[in-house]
Amino acid sequence: MPTTLVDWLRAQDDATLAALLRLRPDLAVPPPADLTVLATRAGIRASVHRACDDLDTIGLAVLEALVVADADSAPVPRTELAGLLGPDMTQKALSAALSALRGRALVWGTDTALALVPAARDVVPRYPGGLGRPAQGLAGSSALPGLLAAVEPDERRVLDALAVGPPIGRSRGGADPASPVARLIARGLLLRVDPETVELPRQVGVALRGDRPLGPIAVTPPDIGAHNRGADVVDRTAGGAALGVLRQVELLVAFWSRTPPPVLRSGGLGVRELRRAAKEMDADEGIAALLIELAVAADLIGPGDGMAPDWVPTTAVDVWAVGGPELRWSLLARTWLELPRLPGLVGRKDDAGRAIAALSDGVRRPLAPRDRRRVLAGLAEMPPGTAAGSASALADVLAWRAPRRGGRLRDEVVGWVLAEATVLGVVALDALSTPGRALLGDQDRLVAELRATLPEPVDHVLLQADLTAIAPGPLEPELARELGLLAEVESAGGATVYRFTEATIRRALDAGRSAADLHELLAKRSATPVPQGLSYLVDDVARRHGRLRGGAAASFLRSDDEVLISEVLANPAAPGLELRRLAPTVLVSPLPLVELLDALREAGFTPAAEDTGGAVLDLTDRGKRTAPRRRSSERVGTPPDPDPDQLAALVARMRAGDALAGMRKGAESFANGSTLDLLRTATAQGRTVWIGFVDGHGVAGERVLEPLSIGAGVVEGRDTVDGALHRVPLHRITSLALVDD
Repeated sequence: MPTTLVDWLRAQDDATLAALLRLRPDLAVPPPADLTVLATRAGIRASVHRACDDLDTIGLAVLEALVVADADSAPVPRTELAGLLGPDMTQKALSAALSALRGRALVWGTDTALALVPAARDVVPRYPGGLGRPAQGLAGSSALPGLLAAVEPDERRVLDALAVGPPIGRSRGGADPASPVARLIARGLLLRVDPETVELPRQVGVALRGDRPLGPIAVTPPDIGAHNRGADVVDRTAGGAALGVLRQVELLVAFWSRTPPPVLRSGGLGVRELRRAAKEMDADEGIAALLIELAVAADLIGPGDGMAPDWVPTTAVDVWAVGGPELRWSLLARTWLELPRLPGLVGRKDDAGRAIAALSDGVRRPLAPRDRRRVLAGLAEMPPGTAAGSASALADVLAWRAPRRGGRLRDEVVGWVLAEATVLGVVALDALSTPGRALLGDQDRLVAELRATLPEPVDHVLLQADLTAIAPGPLEPELARELGLLAEVESAGGATVYRFTEATIRRALDAGRSAADLHELLAKRSATPVPQGLSYLVDDVARRHGRLRGGAAASFLRSDDEVLISEVLANPAAPGLELRRLAPTVLVSPLPLVELLDALREAGFTPAAEDTGGAVLDLTDRGKRTAPRRRSSERVGTPPDPDPDQLAALVARMRAGDALAGMRKGAESFANGSTLDLLRTATAQGRTVWIGFVDGHGVAGERVLEPLSIGAGVVEGRDTVDGALHRVPLHRITSLALVDD
């Protein structure tokens, strides 16, 4: 029967060892040379702590019972554990917990002799199970029931309070011999720790708790309060949220293109700038912080160059903006899932009492992606369209499944994840949407699932007499681009309202559209008649637009109307523009064309830019841009699961290392003659040999080979671990031994 962890590991099959490395991947880094090294690593305190992070409430309760039973000192039978755990723990639950502990190499042995890694004692609380340390005088004492039966009511109240746990208490009246505490100490039912502290011995605590020595154990998870919202309702709500978040990110990009905020010396974003961005996006500061963090993490926004950098949209945002809504949303959703930061921390106080700024290092939490996946996985276990009763109910379930995970922000993180996922449309009405399930599972289906969730794009708008247009749904990309030039969004939602103004129509004309183009667009794309007022507005702006033409000379102005040219020269702004008349219809200026046209517009004129061929030139300001900081392919996500073939090869290498370790002890040094004879024998009989050698750099090495040929002073053979062919010079062999089958 195996008595040590390494012996137990050697007795396991390859599948069990591979499963152990999958559950505890830190054991495989760097690859252990043999099973002795693996067993040593499995007992290291830090590794044991990591392994216990995945245990649920039942697994940790069994672990505490093993510590109480001192299984780290000597093996204990399963029946002793069952007695400590009480009637709440079913045999099925106990078997499952022991299987989980064995699978992680925290416990080994048969049910009659269960052993525990010593480092597990550091995992459980200082007083495991809420029980104190055993008292020497009470160990196995048959007088304990009689002592407890004889206690007075005031003494019983003291014992009951300590029996609930923790087993220590402060006693200011211990010096009075007549006090309940002093009487209990005198009879050995309490132990004095220091002048002000007493402790309830373990034997007394177990006796007071009756058939539940470790107290009540929650063997079933809390009720999540699931209720059906309807999958269609959830997906429609999620689709609307996805479109809304895209609109808000577009507003952020446009705003920071015009007025980029400065990067703080600490690397974050100022509180005032966050508030301005939130106002521009029509969102609260929490949502604004989330979207800003996502935009920077997705490389749509980054710090600019220079001595005083600003937060500026990158050139990657222009590529992102021309994609369909499903493509743009998928980038934001993937970025959010793998974001190693907690935007919910923005605005809270750090350890120094300072407010945590968006985009600062204070928001960084490397384990945030793991926590997001846990929350989404909890929702994904329910049928589509089924919602959790509340964020707190989901937090309770996740806390039962992994009590050691999450730290002091564990329950708050669940609420933050749900709120952020709802903003993005990953979750709607506290239920995981269909695109959310694809995000968590098969991300190759993510774009298709969102496309199916979004309402069908519409190819028309409803023109109103008040110079507005209503889009009854998401517009086709081409129509959305044209309408974005021709009008401004006044309100967004299920139906988007656009407003036409003189400035927006002039913007479309500046972009090269003619009055005829605009009339055709409105007539073709409107499901209602074009209002007369809108037609008049287009004609009026178009009649005045472009009568002045500017070009680079550094810049020039021309017009067929000589009176208009004279009017420009007579304007009070003309001296500042340094205009000079070259011909009755032509003026030139040393100012850049953009500055010249902007100044003329401020003076009340409506000039248009033209290229060398006389066509209208679009000089619309695209805003500031900076180069992306990294390529999208370089983003780091959750590490993939270990490859089964790699795990199998690692297990084979460890077993070979075990075999080598055994052969080193009995290997002998051979003269060249005996070495050659042994290798020839092994080759003829198809035997495997262990070879110790020194390479050309004087470094000792070893291999287990199947010799294939010997000649010219070299033995050539196939490595039994990786199957590769190797050649070893005979004069470099230092040790040699036959390997038993």
